[in-house]
Amino acid sequence: MDLQPIHSPPTTFIKKYVFSTDHKVIARQFLWAGLLFLAIGGGLGMLIRWAWGFPGEAVPVIGDLILPHSNGVIGPSTYNGIFTSHGLIMIFFAITPMMIGSFGNLCIPLAIGARDMAFPTLNMLSFWTFVIALLCVLASFFVPMGTAAAGWTTYPPLSTQIGTPGLGQTFMVLAIFFTGSATIMGGVNYVTTVMRLRAPGMTYMRMPLTIWGQWLTAILNVLFVPVLAAAAIMLIMDRHFGTEFFIAGANGPGDPILFQHLFWIFGHPEVYILILPAWGFAGDLLSYFSRKPAYWYKGQVWAMCAVTVLSAIVYGHHMFLTGMNPLLGQSFMLLTLIISVPAELLFLNWLHTMWKGSIRLTTPMIFTLGMVFVFGLGGLTGIFLGTISTDIYLHDTMFVVGHFHYTMAAAAFLATMGAIYFWFPKMFGRKMDVRLGKIHFWGSLVFI
Repeated sequence: MDLQPIHSPPTTFIKKYVFSTDHKVIARQFLWAGLLFLAIGGGLGMLIRWAWGFPGEAVPVIGDLILPHSNGVIGPSTYNGIFTSHGLIMIFFAITPMMIGSFGNLCIPLAIGARDMAFPTLNMLSFWTFVIALLCVLASFFVPMGTAAAGWTTYPPLSTQIGTPGLGQTFMVLAIFFTGSATIMGGVNYVTTVMRLRAPGMTYMRMPLTIWGQWLTAILNVLFVPVLAAAAIMLIMDRHFGTEFFIAGANGPGDPILFQHLFWIFGHPEVYILILPAWGFAGDLLSYFSRKPAYWYKGQVWAMCAVTVLSAIVYGHHMFLTGMNPLLGQSFMLLTLIISVPAELLFLNWLHTMWKGSIRLTTPMIFTLGMVFVFGLGGLTGIFLGTISTDIYLHDTMFVVGHFHYTMAAAAFLATMGAIYFWFPKMFGRKMDVRLGKIHFWGSLVFI
């Protein structure tokens, strides 16, 4: 049986560029969709900064256009909607499609010697399911009572009809469900493609680190995104169908803490879902532009595998203040500190890869170096949050926001931009401007 049959080429514009099953075309579709929503999420981030810097003042230029009911001023309820949408859009609808949807589709078949993905039609369905999620996000901004406003974690009871009435929150939860479904489709495809369609001689320990990052990410997606999808369905049922999974107290027998468990069982692997591809990019790009083989390649692979396994059992450090058993809390703390060991091993391997190398400071290289720098800062701040005695005081403060943005926003973003500059010629057949690329990097590093 031929696992990679040759299909006839598409004959119409629609089949070639819209409903395409070609992994390279789908990679470009995910990239453009992710860039569009990166602009939307980034714009919301700028509004957050304006609200912090100039509270009570009208947003200049576009304030009256986007906030006519308040004369351009960001009020408390509007702010809740802005920061909720910013977080969800940047995580699920910007970084994820760019880093995983685009570069997973582009690189995996090309790097392992496959003709295409294992399931090309499923690949196409994955993107268009993701488009449904994007439409739900956009719809949430145009319904009465506004978009989602329960925080990016959507904790109940604030995310139920009691705390956030209206269709905006429902549309956003639906968007999470649909993008989760698309992610599962893609994850099944990635895992199967790497396991079944590697070219003869392409053993696991010969795969590029980029492919290791995408493959391990896909495994986590297949295992843990269904948990988030289940939580989303239960929350929608609580909001519209009279169930009481998460509504407690006099109003119902449910448990809001159950949602936190479901969310973080997915949510902490999600942190590594977003950073594992970045680690893969860093391992390959630092090696390429240092003109040296990746230092201790097998060590980097096993470190990434260790992080993948441990990421499934450390989620409780997000819930130290929920009243969990102190012994259970100590166990989560210990596992959290242990997971920093392979991450530190990766960091030291990157430095050793560059040591005495013939370094070329190209645009992809400086974005990767920026990623290494901010990831180091993010890792250091994470140690304080993984320790119970300090997390008690730092929980729900801006320290957590800083840590999260160092690792997720800054590190994942810079690594993704480095990957775009590196693979853009392969995707589009032309190079990007070097001078503009370096202006882009320094602007990003300073103002992110």
